[in-house]
Amino acid sequence: MSVKPSDMGMLGDIPAAEMRAALHRMAGWAADYRETIETRRIVPLVRPGQVTAGVGAAMPDDPEPLSEILGDLDDVIMPGIVHWGHPSFLGYFGSTSNGPALLGEIAAAALNVSAMTWRTSPAATELETVVLRWIRELVGLPTSFTGIVYDTASVAVLHALAAAREAAFPDVRARGTMGRADLPRARVYASNQAHSSLQRAMIVLGLGEENVVRIDTDTAFRMDVGGLKHAIADDVRRGYLPLAVIATVGTTTSASVDPVREIAAECRARNIWLHVDAAYGGAIGVLREKRHLMDGLELADSVVVNPHKWLFVPLDFSTLYMRQPEALRALFSLVPEYLRGDASGQRTASEGEAIDYMDYGIQLGRRFRALKAWMVFRAFGRSGIEARLREHCRLAEQLAAWIGKAPQFMLCAPVVMSVVCFRFTPSGMDDRARDALNEAIVDAANASGEVYLTHSRLAGRTVMRIGIGNVLTTEAHLRAAWDRVLAECQRLHAV
Repeated sequence: MSVKPSDMGMLGDIPAAEMRAALHRMAGWAADYRETIETRRIVPLVRPGQVTAGVGAAMPDDPEPLSEILGDLDDVIMPGIVHWGHPSFLGYFGSTSNGPALLGEIAAAALNVSAMTWRTSPAATELETVVLRWIRELVGLPTSFTGIVYDTASVAVLHALAAAREAAFPDVRARGTMGRADLPRARVYASNQAHSSLQRAMIVLGLGEENVVRIDTDTAFRMDVGGLKHAIADDVRRGYLPLAVIATVGTTTSASVDPVREIAAECRARNIWLHVDAAYGGAIGVLREKRHLMDGLELADSVVVNPHKWLFVPLDFSTLYMRQPEALRALFSLVPEYLRGDASGQRTASEGEAIDYMDYGIQLGRRFRALKAWMVFRAFGRSGIEARLREHCRLAEQLAAWIGKAPQFMLCAPVVMSVVCFRFTPSGMDDRARDALNEAIVDAANASGEVYLTHSRLAGRTVMRIGIGNVLTTEAHLRAAWDRVLAECQRLHAV
C-alpha cells in the first residue's frame, strides 16, 4: 500500500527540536519531583475510575502535541500516584529510587537494545556480567556462583525450581509431565514465613500448589529444622520425592533468617536442591558486621538477591545465582533459525566468553537492566552503599528502642535488618479486638497522607510493620511516623 503525500508528516519520529525541548522539560520535571517529593501527599485522594475518566475512553485518532501530553501527566496521572519514593513511605522494603538510576533508565530507554545475545548488544551483555560479578562480591557469595538478571524474585524462583525439576527428572523438557505414571509426586518445602511466589512457581511448573509443604518456625520465625526433617522423612515414606527446600534470608514480614547451614546439611544428605531466597536480605552481606547472617549460603544450589529491594537499584532488577548455570542453559536454550546468525553457541556462562543470556531463561527479549545498576554502584561506591545500609539498620534499632519504651506496645520479632514489626496491646481487649485495632491504626495513619506503613500477621496475630530502605529517609521522618502511630493509637483506642 502506497503512502499518501498527506500522510508523510505522520512518518518518522517526533522532530528533533521538539523532542529536545520535551526532554529538557521532562528532565526538569523529574528533578523537581525528586526535590519536592517530601511535600506530597503519599496516598492519593482518588476514586476508582477517576484516572480512567481523565485519560479518556478512546485512543485519539490524530496526533496530539507533547506539551499537552506532558500537561496531562501532571493533571491526570499524578493525582493518582502513590509516592513510593517519599521518605515517609515505610511500607514493604522501602523505595530504591535515586538520581543515578534515573539517568541509567533514561539512557536504556533511548538505546532500547535487546540484551538477548552478545552479538545483538555486546555492551549490554558484558555490562550485565560485570554488574553480576560486583553484586556477588558485594554480598559475599563465592566465585563458584554465576548470575543472571531477571525482573523479579518470583521469576527467579520459577527458574531455580525448573532447574531442580530437570535435575530430578531429566526428560521433562522433552516429554513434559502430563499423562506420565513414572513420575513421583514432587514436594517443595519452605517455612510458613516464606514468600508466596513459591506457590505461583509450583502452579506454572505443573508441580501443584498442594505440593508446597509449609514448615513451622521458632519464636524468632526461623524455619524449624527438626520439623523439616520430619516432613521430608514422612513424604519419603509415602513415596513422594523431596525436590527442593526454600530457605529464606530476610523473610517478607519480619526479615527473619532461616538456619541455612543446618538446612543445607539435610539437603545434601538427601540429595535435595537448596534454593535460598535472599531477595531482600542478601544486601545485608555488604556489611561486615552482619555477614554472619549469610552463613551457609555458599552451600546452596541457587540464590536470589534483589538489588531493587535494598541495594538501591529501582524496579525491576533481580539476580539469580546458580552453582551450575549450565543446568539453566540445558533446560532453556532454544535457538530458532532466525537467531542462528546472532547466537554465539557458547556452552557455559563463564566470564570472558560471548554469553547469550537468552539461553538462561524463558525471556528472549531482555531490557538493558544492567545500565542503571552500573550507574548506581559507581555513583554510590561500596562505601556509600555500606553507609546507607548501616544507617537503615540504625534507624530500625532506634524505632525498636522507642517501641520498647512505649506503654502497651510490644516488639513482635527480633530486629535483624531494617524491618520492625510491633503491636499495640492495650489492656481490657481480647486478641481479636487488638487485631482489628492494629489494622485500623495502620489504615488511619496511611489515610493521613503523611506516612505509609503496612500490617501483616505473625504468630497468628496482626502486627504493624515498618520497612526502611529509602535513601531519603532520615530519623526525623521515622520520628514523625512513630508520632503519627501514637496519635492514631490514642484516638482510636479512646473511641
